Amino acid sequence: MELIKNRIHMNQFKGNATTQLTLDDDFIVPDTMEDMAQVMLSSGEIQIESVRNQEEKVTVRGKLEFCVLYRREAGGLSTMAGSIPFEESLNVEGLDEKDYVGVSWILEDLNGEMINSRKLGIQAIVTLQVRVETVRDVEAAVDVKDQEEGLQLRKQKVTAAAIAVRRKDTYRMKEELTLSGGKPNMGQILWREMKLRDVQVKPLDGKIHISGDLNLFAIYQAEDENMPVQWLEETIPFSGELELAEAGEDMIPMVNVRLAHRGLEAKPDPDGEMRQLDVDAVLELDIKLYQEQELELLGDLYSTGSQITPERSAASFDRVLAKNICKCRIGEKVQLPQTDRVLQICHSDGVVKIDEVEIGEDSVQIDGVLEVTILYLTSDDRAPVQAATEQVPFHCQAEARGVSPDSVYQLSPGVEQLGAVMLGGDMVELKGVITLELLVLEQAEVAVITGIQSGPMDMQKLQQMPGIVGYIVQPGDTLWEIAKKFHTTAETVMAANELTDDQVKSGMKLLLVKEVAQA
Repeated sequence: MELIKNRIHMNQFKGNATTQLTLDDDFIVPDTMEDMAQVMLSSGEIQIESVRNQEEKVTVRGKLEFCVLYRREAGGLSTMAGSIPFEESLNVEGLDEKDYVGVSWILEDLNGEMINSRKLGIQAIVTLQVRVETVRDVEAAVDVKDQEEGLQLRKQKVTAAAIAVRRKDTYRMKEELTLSGGKPNMGQILWREMKLRDVQVKPLDGKIHISGDLNLFAIYQAEDENMPVQWLEETIPFSGELELAEAGEDMIPMVNVRLAHRGLEAKPDPDGEMRQLDVDAVLELDIKLYQEQELELLGDLYSTGSQITPERSAASFDRVLAKNICKCRIGEKVQLPQTDRVLQICHSDGVVKIDEVEIGEDSVQIDGVLEVTILYLTSDDRAPVQAATEQVPFHCQAEARGVSPDSVYQLSPGVEQLGAVMLGGDMVELKGVITLELLVLEQAEVAVITGIQSGPMDMQKLQQMPGIVGYIVQPGDTLWEIAKKFHTTAETVMAANELTDDQVKSGMKLLLVKEVAQA
């Protein structure tokens, strides 16, 4: 008698580690640039350069790339960029060099401060989080070859969600834009922002489909330097496919998408006028596709003709409890900190910041803020362009049946819509839609059979057992366990007691007849 085994490919979550670091550095304005009078806007992006596992520590190397828009003392606007490198180690108990480590980051705060007209101070608070997973194979019995007479088998079904695909890929988009007729020719691009909106990733057979919007905002100096500063805002829809041979339409996606490259270049149109823009964006996709499958394993076995003892080991399986996208509408009226008259809203941009996640009854409660930056024009001729930052709180309840404090969740926030409308004076109404993509996993420990010990029946013990016995079903009993205990089979018990199925209830009276098969 020999076990038939299958190798099960399992993903196991090992733990999270989080740290917060403060980056602080000063930068001298280059001699080729004019003196600063006021810092208007600051933006930053974390670039992860390397992740190294070593002796229960994860070492993350990277840099903060920043850009500031400032008003010159002589009038007009300029930009200044730079970077601050960092290296941080996080302790992860039980870490192995072969474990998979995913790194995410949140730029909690970024402040560009003018120390003097020739010196800029950059302070930032960055939260780094590493998620450690390992993949291991377990051999589990699914059946028995060359079955002997009297052998009884019980199968068990286990629903497992294994990571079928884990890889990184890039999607490139290029677009050519032309300035509208009312806009003057472009001189120098002073500021640019590119943000992704409403990104959706769907697995198909042999590929994945990606779609969404790229929001572009740029401030530029007109070709005629006597004209005021200009700006443009465009929404560029995109849709495409990436070849991915392992992907399947029935897989569950958890894909983080970020802008790895933002390119914007002005160029002449066919008439030689600077009225065209080349947009070049590279999206980096961190792809995880889960494959849910129902495994039929050998749960237990015994024989009425010989002594069989199964050998077991513990196996961990991930189960998908919930995969949904929660949408939360926000609306808030805010007052701009401006004494001069507000003429027009130029641009608004928002970043979702999660403050707290709580596990409720069949739900996940998410609280946070949408930090909105508003760029606007005022009647102040010396500083016509101003910026303000407002925080709009939100609360979202995402359904997740069966979720518990021991569940593992992955949360990916985003902004689907955002708009700022003037109400009069210095009052502005903010409206938007926040998206929260949630995947909740439950880790289940299952005992699987990995081997058996078999030998002749203990005849002395068998002879001491009664041939026929009356039994009252106890709470928690199953027909399989009763038959195994009294050396018979479920089929024999059902036939002797005229049962139509194998379901028994507490208090039922059963007649049990010992059965001995010829070994």
